[in-house]
Amino acid sequence: MDTPLDSASTSADGAPRPAPRALATEAVHAGREDLARQGLHAPPIDLSTTYPSYDSRAEAARVDAFATDGAEFDGPPVYGRLGNPTVSRFETALARLEGTETAVAFASGMAALSAVLLTRSALGLRHVVAVRPLYGCSDHLLTAGLLGSEVTWTDPAGIADALRPDTGLVMVESPANPTLAEVDLRAVAHACGSVPLLADNTFATPVLQRPAAQGARLVLHSATKYLGGHGDVMAGVVACDEELAGRLRQVRFATGGVLHPLAGYLLLRGLSTLPVRVRAASATAAELAARLAADPRVARVHYPRIGGAMVAFEVHGDPHAVIGGVRLITPAVSLGSVDTLIQHPASISHRIVDAEDRRGAGVSDRLLRMSVGLEDAEDLWADLDAALGALPEASPGTSSRTSSAAVPGAVRAELRTEPPQVKGLHEALS
Repeated sequence: MDTPLDSASTSADGAPRPAPRALATEAVHAGREDLARQGLHAPPIDLSTTYPSYDSRAEAARVDAFATDGAEFDGPPVYGRLGNPTVSRFETALARLEGTETAVAFASGMAALSAVLLTRSALGLRHVVAVRPLYGCSDHLLTAGLLGSEVTWTDPAGIADALRPDTGLVMVESPANPTLAEVDLRAVAHACGSVPLLADNTFATPVLQRPAAQGARLVLHSATKYLGGHGDVMAGVVACDEELAGRLRQVRFATGGVLHPLAGYLLLRGLSTLPVRVRAASATAAELAARLAADPRVARVHYPRIGGAMVAFEVHGDPHAVIGGVRLITPAVSLGSVDTLIQHPASISHRIVDAEDRRGAGVSDRLLRMSVGLEDAEDLWADLDAALGALPEASPGTSSRTSSAAVPGAVRAELRTEPPQVKGLHEALS
């Protein structure tokens, strides 16, 4: 059974809201509480770019108020770059699932991260402390200083010592892309002191962890992935408190990184099945991780302590042969879709990262990253087994090294029939 989420006594429109409600319930109903009273079942899609008003003095006052603190408008919208009702529904729902005051949606995950960096730089806080690995483009954005930021890379234990007076942000990703390395978010948040912690929660989703409850002040998602869930929408979102959200809205307005209303609609729809999708895919991923860990053609398997639908593994032979050998699994970047995807990070998602930095973060040239979808585990294994077929086996007397070894049959059965109890999964795997 889901752990109940904290819930306000009223929704954004003032209507009574039951409290507390489980994650699965919030995923279906958050952002939709007002629909039945309007005689609606599906959320409407508002495609307007502008909105008429006969009171220009009132409009001027509202624009002035937005310029002051970036607060969401009371009353009807003004212009699509300032906000959209359909997108606002998605923001409300995601904030409910992450347990934050609010959320701000953007056209992509990188647009969302860029907005965070710009808000900190505008305050003269250009320095970022970050822990590798991160998503390759996030790493590049920080390292290249394209937005005027300066980064200090460190391990979690070195965060406190890396802070400076001009540090505006600490950034981590857990589980990390692509090695699935995890950090203790609560300990990291403590080490940050008064500096905001941004946690990229794309891989875990609020189904598996809620970083805000562990001290993160900003929670980043590439909503293109699990939140959308079907490989047909590109978006990013930051869940945070209202003070930070106001600045993010101002940057979004000024830079134009807005989310299209149709994408907002698809994301809201995606959230309604998020818990079911993540749990089902996680059960299959645990099964595949166990089989890969026992396979002599595989050198190492990475699978997170909290579970999830991502599996990374290193092969003894040529990883490109595996990419070229799959038939059911799709060889493509991205993740979090209903179908299983596999890619070679050193060639694609992390190619932009300096090779030495990439390898130092654990992204080896033999590493493959697989996003497990909703297909049957036996069909997926048959495809993987065939793709691995041409690779050499380990030499006699050696076995696969793994950060998550075989899953006991009882655990696999539980994952298939119950919501996964993922916290102890890594211990069961190792």
